[in-house]
This record gives sequence, structure tokens and C-alpha cells, in this order.
Amino acid sequence: MTRLLASALALTLAPSLRADDWPQWMGPQRDNVWRETGLVDKFPAGGPKVVWRTPVASGYAGPAVVGGKVFLADYASPKPLPEDGNFNRKPTDGTESFLAFDAATGKELWKQSFPVKYAISYPAGPRCTPLVAGSLVYFLGAEGHLLACDVNSGAIKWQVELKDAYKTTSDLWGYAAHPLLDGDRLIVLAGGEGSHVVALNKDTGKEIWRSQTSKGQGYAPPLLTDAGGVRQMIVAGPAAVVGLDPATGKRLWTTPYAATSGSIIMTPVRVGDYLLVAGYDNKNLLLKLLADKPGVEVVWKDKLRMALSPVNVQPIADGTTVYGLHQSGELMAVAIPTGDRLWTTTAPLAAAEAPAPANGTAFVVRAGDHYILFNDLGELILCRLSPKGYEEIDRAKVIEPTGAAFGRKVVWSMPAFANKRAYIRNDKELICVELGK
Repeated sequence: MTRLLASALALTLAPSLRADDWPQWMGPQRDNVWRETGLVDKFPAGGPKVVWRTPVASGYAGPAVVGGKVFLADYASPKPLPEDGNFNRKPTDGTESFLAFDAATGKELWKQSFPVKYAISYPAGPRCTPLVAGSLVYFLGAEGHLLACDVNSGAIKWQVELKDAYKTTSDLWGYAAHPLLDGDRLIVLAGGEGSHVVALNKDTGKEIWRSQTSKGQGYAPPLLTDAGGVRQMIVAGPAAVVGLDPATGKRLWTTPYAATSGSIIMTPVRVGDYLLVAGYDNKNLLLKLLADKPGVEVVWKDKLRMALSPVNVQPIADGTTVYGLHQSGELMAVAIPTGDRLWTTTAPLAAAEAPAPANGTAFVVRAGDHYILFNDLGELILCRLSPKGYEEIDRAKVIEPTGAAFGRKVVWSMPAFANKRAYIRNDKELICVELGK
């Protein structure tokens, strides 16, 4: 991330941020870096302290933490949810809720609930982390219900049903691209004719611009960056990667690309002048940003047995190395721009009683000179990652996996890191874990 972009994001979110907040997916600068100090470098005997627990319903949406409040979305169904992935999209009835809790105690502060019929695969609940800015918190439900609530009272300021507004349907895995705030524009992937990417006024929900046509929404949140002498929004859609002018939605460039089943879920990762985009079935793409004008050139694509193909975990760049979970369940270090795998390991997903599952996942966050992983077994892991290898420092199980996937129980929700604590949810509870020294 360039200094200019980091400054722009800081200014955009300044009204709602303190140094220890986690206001959106991937944190204050959407880069999976936890910048607080005074954090544990090893867990105490018996694991980190669980400060509080509070019951919640199911969902994949991670929490956001701002100003002493935790924001979360969940889904409650009167019938058991299917455990086979529901790829035939059999409808389920239930209630989607958007909630706020006291960050110090876990006490519920307010709740907004709506009946909703899910017709998506893995119908366990919302996918998107709430986004907090100023006096508003934005929620996006799994079937496209988007709304803005007052952070203190929960009062609804505006709401939009994206499927109705843009005459589209939800993708197989539902609305899963985390909304992005850019100045007064709330950016969402709506899908549909001429409305793949939509900018709404953050205060009113009124449309500012719409751009591009897409059969579905896709799942990859956009990236804001500076390149070619202009500010750009990079969107990895179901059939192409495009660069847009974030102020107007005008297309600056496009290059065709699609992963199997449209499963590009990661935000493009920038490493110097390069953009890495990758998805399921060993699909991957490296683009080089042009220096003299908006545009890209393809460096390589579909490097089988090289590079990285993440599924539902965002990779992270550190220098010229990208670390991430491959679809095989292996944690990898990949050199950019060559795409060479420097090393692979299954250690982060290996339980004491069993080898690592072939499709395991773990969220990756950098904190100072080490990394924190949260795997789908419900474990927090302290480790060091470098181009030379993976070095585990400590691990502790903090929450039970409750969701069903691939014939086993998993927890597929990214934690929030704030107040020297981790806020973690499964399909039954939200917990607060002490990570300060």
C-alpha cells in the first residue's frame, strides 16, 4: 500500500477510528495488520483468558470493533441447516440480525432483525464484516439486504435490497464481498446489467454511480490503490479484472480472467508494481501495473504447481513475499514476481490428534514481528513467517468449530483484533480473548 493511499484511508475513516479499533474487514487499513503494541509473545499456561462469552446465532461474518462496541451479523433458522453444502440451493427460512454488543462486557446493546429466505450454498448466515464509519455502521446480508444503522441506537438510517434495486439474483455463495468506504461513497458489488459495481452515498443510500455488467456479483472486495498517475479501484469480477475510477465508476482498463465456478474471493494483493489475483482450482494471475498510464500487462497466469490459489482466506504481502492458505490446506510463501513457492507447510491446520485436512483454512494477520493465525479448528496460533519458513511459537484452542463443511466441523469467521483482545465467533457464541501482556 502506498503512503498516499494509507493517508487517504486514514482520513476517510478518521471520525470513527482510534488506534485500537477494527472498523471493517481486515482492519483499519484493510491490510490484515494489527498495529497495537504490548501484545503477548507467548500464551499463558492454559491458553489466553476468555474475558466474556455471549450467545449469537450462526454466520460467517466476522465482527467489527469501534468505540467500545462490537458489531456482528447472524442468522437463525427454525430448522437445522443442511450439512452438505446445499449446492442445489434448497431454500431455507430464517431471520437475519444485525447487532451491537458492549466490547468490555459482551452485553447486547441493540438488534435489528429481518425475515429472509436463503437460497444459497452454505446457508449458515451473513458473510460480510460490518463496516463502521462515523455515526453509522453498514451491514450486508447474504441475500443482498444492505443497511446503515446508527452506531449508538441501532436506528435504521437507510436500507437497500440490492437484488430488487438492480434486478439481479444472488450468486451461489451469496453476497460475500465486504463493502468498501471511499470518501462519501459506499462501494458494493450488486451484480446485474451495468451495475456490477455500485457507489452509494454513505449517508443516504442514494446511488452515485454504477459500472460494468456482470452475470453475478462475484465475491472479491475491491482494492483502492494509486497507479499510472491516477487513483484506481481494482475489481476482480466473475469474468474479468477491471480498473475503475473510484470517483465516477468509469472503466480505466480490463483484462479477462475467471476462476473455476467464479470463485475468486480474495481482494487483489499489490506487491510493488504487481497485482496478484487468484482463485479455486489452481487458477492464478499476476498483472503488472503500467507506470505511465492506467493499465496492466499480464505477467503470467495459471501457473500450476506454482503460485497460490486461496479459497476463502485473504493472502497477505510482506515485502516481495505473499503468504496465504492454498486450496489444499497448505500455508505457502510465494515470491513475487516469479510466482515460485518458497515453502509450504500443513502445520497450521494439523490438530494434535489428526493430520491437516486437505481443505483447511486459517486467517492470517501480522502483528509486529510475528503473525497471528486463526484456523478453522478454533485455534489461535502465534508464529513467525519469513521467506525461509514457518516457525510456530505457540497455539491455543479458544472456541469450538460448529459449522459443517467437507464432512467435519469448522469455524469460518475472521476475528477482529482490538483493545489488545481478539473478538471471535462461531455459530453459537461470540467471545472476547485477552491478548495483551
